[in-house]
Amino acid sequence: MDAVDVIRTKRDRRELTDEQIGWVIRAYTAGAVADEQMSALAMAILLNGMNRREINTWTDAMIGTGERMDFAVLDRPTADKHSTGGVGDKITLPLAPLVASCGAAVPQLSGRGLGHTGGTLDKLESIPGWRAQLSNEEMFAVLRDVGAVVCAAGDGLAPADKKLYALRDVTGTVESIPLIASSIMSKKIAEGTGALVLDVKVGSGAFMKDLEQARTLAEMMVALGADHGVRTVALLTDMDTPLGLTAGNALEVRESVEVLAGGGPADVVELTLALAREMLAAAGIAGADPAKKLADGSAMDAWRRMIRAQGGNPDASLPTAREQHIVTAPASGVLTRLDALAVGVAAWRLGAGRARKEDPVQAGAGVELHAKPGDRIMAGAPLLTLHTDTPERFEAALEALSDAYDIGGALADAALSDTASSDAASPNAPSPNAPSDASASVRSSRPLILDRITN
Repeated sequence: MDAVDVIRTKRDRRELTDEQIGWVIRAYTAGAVADEQMSALAMAILLNGMNRREINTWTDAMIGTGERMDFAVLDRPTADKHSTGGVGDKITLPLAPLVASCGAAVPQLSGRGLGHTGGTLDKLESIPGWRAQLSNEEMFAVLRDVGAVVCAAGDGLAPADKKLYALRDVTGTVESIPLIASSIMSKKIAEGTGALVLDVKVGSGAFMKDLEQARTLAEMMVALGADHGVRTVALLTDMDTPLGLTAGNALEVRESVEVLAGGGPADVVELTLALAREMLAAAGIAGADPAKKLADGSAMDAWRRMIRAQGGNPDASLPTAREQHIVTAPASGVLTRLDALAVGVAAWRLGAGRARKEDPVQAGAGVELHAKPGDRIMAGAPLLTLHTDTPERFEAALEALSDAYDIGGALADAALSDTASSDAASPNAPSPNAPSDASASVRSSRPLILDRITN
């Protein structure tokens, strides 16, 4: 085989053979194909696409570069969830213990945040003592004892994907839908779960901005799952507005615990229950009601066991940022828009996210929302509270929010309040988990779940 011949094949809009795909993935992983050559092939795939056979073979080849896990020794069926990422997307935290409390095993291999989208591991690491890195033996032990584990993926799962993703990230080829689908599904199939539910986010705060492109990606991933013997379903969910009332690390853990305690924001509860029901159905578990498990404390019990099993203290106080800044509503009316991307970028700039993989994050940094689209709000009432350990970050975060919301149809842009940061930490500061006294809820009817894709 020759790399140039493989590149020319796809450049000229012809199908790659199974032999070409298998060779180029193995050779690139081993260092025999140069980055420049693989980046040219990735660009050709972005421009000219791949058919179902090519994508299947590409995914098989990626899986074949590493190990494949097997959970057959467990005494319960396995189900996993993958989200394509968004702002305030803390769903894994209440979902994994909830589904475990219903009788499934949840081997949730998660990642870290990059840019405006948060990372599950960063959120959980705000819990004192909690460990993301587990050996395979430790992972199996937690699954047997608790039923759910959330941890970092080992280097042995689809190592070709790690190398190829890093290349795509710096060559303008991240957006290739066939390569996105094979990247996600190679790791999930290698993980060994029997059932998989995909949460494909759509909107300003998501990677996929367009509903039809998101549907294409979801259909491709569902087909890949079916072709590899994994029962797979996808939900397309809205990400024009942040999910819940927090975007950050410890802030989102706190909100997730509220959901497990039977409270929390309605949209977080709705999506958690919808995904739980899909996971249980895909795993073949009938008769379990996840709503009852939230109400009777079973899910909370599983959460506490899961955190302890990974070295964390579920009773420990979560970190809080040293500085706060309140953004107030510049006018009275109905909040008609709150842009997820702007909130995510603000949280990132406050220190909750990272620009590079090696950057540290602040556990207490982020953004709290005091109103959501559809809420009535009075001029001067708190709209957002910004949290950070480094107050010099406020200016950049406020810049990200300068065109983030509309009130009553009138753009609220430059009138961000300079309310003293010390006021936000006072006992009388409004709760982030309910509209302020100056607002009344008239929630929008925009659906959270936009579509459901099955094979």
